Amino acid sequence: MDVEVVTRLFLKSTCRRMRNSHWLPCLGWFVMLMPAPLLSMNTAQTTSVLQSSTDRQHKDFIRFINATDMVVADYKLSIEYLCSEPSTVGVEVIVSTDVKIGITVYKKRWKCEKRLHTLRNRTLWVRFPSIMLYAADYLIQHSVVVNNVILRAWIINTDLEAHESRNAAVYEQATTRTYKLLGTLSPFERPYKDHKECLQWDREKIQTIKEKQIPQCLLENDVVELLGFPFASPGLNFGIMRKLKKFNNLEVEVTSKQLVNNPRFTVSIWIYVLHGCKWLLCGIFHRINEKQVYATPLLFLTQDGSIHFQMMLSSGKYIAGKSNFKLSLRRWCRLDLTLHDRKMTLSVSYGEKLQTREDAFYFYPEDVHHNDSAGYFVLGGSNNVRGFEGFIGPVKLYRLVALTGQEISNPLVTNHNFHKHIEQYNKKCKYLTTLIMKYFQTLGLHKKLQQMNRNNNYYLELVTKYGPINYDEEKCAVRPWGKRTEKKHKALFDLLQTMALQPILDSTQSPNLGSTLIKVGEKLFQKTVEILVRPDSTEQMDHLITSLMEASCCGYHRAAYFLAVIFETGLGVEIQPLQGLLYSLLAAQGNDRLALMHLGYKHNQGIDGYALDDDISYSYYLNVAQQTVNDRHEFDGEQAFVEQVRLMDNSALQSQTKENDDLFLWLRYQANHGDAFAQQKLARMLYWGQQGVTRDVNAALEWYSRSAEETRDPLSLYEYGLFLFKGRGVKKNTKLGLKLINEAASKGSHEALNGLGWYYETFKKDYVKAVEYWEKAMRMGNLDALHNLGVMYAAGLYPGKPVKNETEAFQYYYKAGSGGHFESIIRCSFYWSTGNFESIPHNPKKAVLWARFVAEHNGFLGYIMRKAMHAYLQKSWNEALLYFLATAETGIETSQTNVAYLCEEHPELTSNSVDYTWRYYNLSAFQQTTHPFVLTKMGDYYYYGDKNHKRDIMQSIEMYTSAALLNYSQAFYNLGLLVEEGFHIPERILDLLNLGTPNHFNNFSILLELYERCITVDMEEGFVPCSIALLHVHLKTIWINICSAALLYTAGSVLLSTLIVFAVRYYWYSTAPEVCPCWTLAIVFTTSTNEHTPTLNSSSQNIQSDETVQEETSLPSTAAEYLEPE
Repeated sequence: MDVEVVTRLFLKSTCRRMRNSHWLPCLGWFVMLMPAPLLSMNTAQTTSVLQSSTDRQHKDFIRFINATDMVVADYKLSIEYLCSEPSTVGVEVIVSTDVKIGITVYKKRWKCEKRLHTLRNRTLWVRFPSIMLYAADYLIQHSVVVNNVILRAWIINTDLEAHESRNAAVYEQATTRTYKLLGTLSPFERPYKDHKECLQWDREKIQTIKEKQIPQCLLENDVVELLGFPFASPGLNFGIMRKLKKFNNLEVEVTSKQLVNNPRFTVSIWIYVLHGCKWLLCGIFHRINEKQVYATPLLFLTQDGSIHFQMMLSSGKYIAGKSNFKLSLRRWCRLDLTLHDRKMTLSVSYGEKLQTREDAFYFYPEDVHHNDSAGYFVLGGSNNVRGFEGFIGPVKLYRLVALTGQEISNPLVTNHNFHKHIEQYNKKCKYLTTLIMKYFQTLGLHKKLQQMNRNNNYYLELVTKYGPINYDEEKCAVRPWGKRTEKKHKALFDLLQTMALQPILDSTQSPNLGSTLIKVGEKLFQKTVEILVRPDSTEQMDHLITSLMEASCCGYHRAAYFLAVIFETGLGVEIQPLQGLLYSLLAAQGNDRLALMHLGYKHNQGIDGYALDDDISYSYYLNVAQQTVNDRHEFDGEQAFVEQVRLMDNSALQSQTKENDDLFLWLRYQANHGDAFAQQKLARMLYWGQQGVTRDVNAALEWYSRSAEETRDPLSLYEYGLFLFKGRGVKKNTKLGLKLINEAASKGSHEALNGLGWYYETFKKDYVKAVEYWEKAMRMGNLDALHNLGVMYAAGLYPGKPVKNETEAFQYYYKAGSGGHFESIIRCSFYWSTGNFESIPHNPKKAVLWARFVAEHNGFLGYIMRKAMHAYLQKSWNEALLYFLATAETGIETSQTNVAYLCEEHPELTSNSVDYTWRYYNLSAFQQTTHPFVLTKMGDYYYYGDKNHKRDIMQSIEMYTSAALLNYSQAFYNLGLLVEEGFHIPERILDLLNLGTPNHFNNFSILLELYERCITVDMEEGFVPCSIALLHVHLKTIWINICSAALLYTAGSVLLSTLIVFAVRYYWYSTAPEVCPCWTLAIVFTTSTNEHTPTLNSSSQNIQSDETVQEETSLPSTAAEYLEPE
């Protein structure tokens, strides 16, 4: 049967099936498949589409004579044809590229009306575009990749040609036709064109060099390692987002485009599932396309442990299925998904050597659509789905190849062997939890828990009543473990015995085994830390580590994080990076905020054996950032306001107070006497837990109420009205709350205006009035109003603009985020991380920077920092060191500085004091918010060196220069001393300091400038020492340049200068309250605060009320360039 007839029958049947849906898909099939019969390999045969008839004695005929097979510059084409009636002869060249198909690059037509029924010949010269023939040069900017070139000719009746000339069916309606496929050279094989033009000598030289170069294909592999480092998945809406770029190799990219609707790829992913999926579906691996919807492929974990897989077809439809196998818990398994055309293979293998394997197969009825460079891949959870609870190991993606079984190279073994450590840890924990359960049974606690859990369930009460379950039989009269076990876990058994004498979980309303174990772990952790902060704790370190491990096994994840800190920093033990990694991941998987920040920081910096990976870092930071926003509205838990206080800052230390300190008592006295500022300040300190005060929401509400009633201050009215409206901490009274908010708005409070906008958007659904209030508040500088307007644009709810506009929304988010609005910062970071939105570039580094900013304001982090500061003020050095270390390992710059300062001041605290001082000063020096004091310290350490670090004068100069650029007088002074000692300052450094001018032709001029700058940048600190240094330079110059006859004059000058110096020092000491005899560092600066008023959340949890950052919380517009710390 003729190929064309088969094709038309197929198209007819296809359109009949699709007629019920729409006619456009049918038209699409015609457009896509009509050229198919023309691409036959038999190109020398002429096909006549008309049957012979009695009134036609001769057939029309056309063919190519001696046509070459390759496209060349001067293509000579001879055509032999015969016409039986007046006709039109046509010749065309159709080209298809990776960008566009069906491009006509040559067209020629002529009439055939004379000499009918006679065989005729005609010669044509076909001219092809230069971009198809030649390599790119100075005039041909691009040399395109050509997929297909079709040379075709036809004869059509003149009357029919006139009728069909308005459409593209002339060739298909021809009386006879022929075609030929032509080959082309790749862009790398094409010659350069001789343009026969005179060029400038420089351009001609460059072109000659390019022509002599040997073209080479870019070395590029289609195998992508999506993950090579273990990742902890806590089972929340957070995961690793990976965006793939197009191939740099043009030919490989063309191949990739050709496989979009006929894909061949392989995904191999190692996972370790701790618990079954608690939701309908839990994310393992999926892709989000450029339209923010699911795309190919998708792998989810179901509640029964099977795999839900889903693909997107070329027609836009989705087909999903479910595997016939189920995943085992607490076993490493490798999932392999392979798609070859329409056949999908899903396999699961267990163990390092892939001992057991189960497969599932599926055949799709249509072609699958897969474009891996559009959108982004997600490992774990995303905004659309929660991730599974467990760990993700190595993940590989074969972009253009379909492999199965042993063909896939994705071993579980890594340098750190995390997979073995996690299995050993879980075995130990299983043994410990079993031991605790047996202990509960010996005391009858197991029976009590079972009965308490059945009290509120009718059906379980029936089971208890009628089921012959005898809990006394489960009670063991004799303990089934020996004395050796009790001795090994002495702290645990002592705690269990103490807890057995107390009510079970007094603070828990519905206790169960899980909550009981967590409570055991929490109390064991607290008792262990009490011993750990003692000066002699290093002698008991082995027992303390055992107790912390037991607390971690009970589900108290903060214990696991403290173990990670101990092993990674070598606190009382040898440094063990692998153990530190294990416990870091375990704590992060348990959603411990400090552990998440710890991993985010280490991956962001790429230090201590952690992979440098911004995508992994962003995932951890985003988790903490989102929880920071949520934690601010939770009154339970140990939270405190994050305050960046350095130990060398006396003024900041003095601002730390307690409820019985003078500062707090003075504020309360002023507030009791009606001072509006004192009332607001006191309320905020109590509400957020600022300046060392314990958070007390109820007490804060009392002061908010008094301030609103007594002073009628607009801000107090709004804040108290908001509490009443939401019923937070007080009895809910929406009527009175709304009245107070309206009163505050009438007095010009932009916070209240924003609150009214929230009210009309959330409750009245009056978007016009809501936007009116928000725009008015925005003009007054309200950040929440900016954010809320962005939400309206993103949701397509902005009045008069019903279409969703993410680009416009981003502009509002960016403005609000630059001012410190947490929710806007998170949204901007998401846009940069995915790079999936128009006009918003993919910028993972900036995404990490912004998400980290929010994460570092987490209340649970602030609570640990508060405990460290209180311990320091109480001179409990060991306790302060432990808590400062815990927060320093999360990347907090002030904590890193405080650890180094504390170890420098008290080297007896630990045997690693010298290493701690160097390490944490060094880490702090490479932070964006580092203090010049730290840079100067590191300059001193590089100058002197120690047993573990060689002396490095150049690095010392770099550190002093960085501090000098921050206008730190000590740095200028130290640079001057280096110059006096004869060290050369590079020209680059002098240019940075604006000292690289022609006037500085010698060291004398440089010294004068350095010491003068030392005085001017800080008159208080630098005047005396820098003045003496400057005088010394002048005297030294005089001594060298003045002859011996002028020695008397010189001596008089020295005497006079000395008297002047003593006079200055006398004046200085008489006016300044405290001046050190020698020039030591005294840093005084104001601590930045980040005070937020309560927020208003809409029903969609997107619209917010005021959450302004009032002091020093703005973000930089670009990410800083970090140097890698040593």
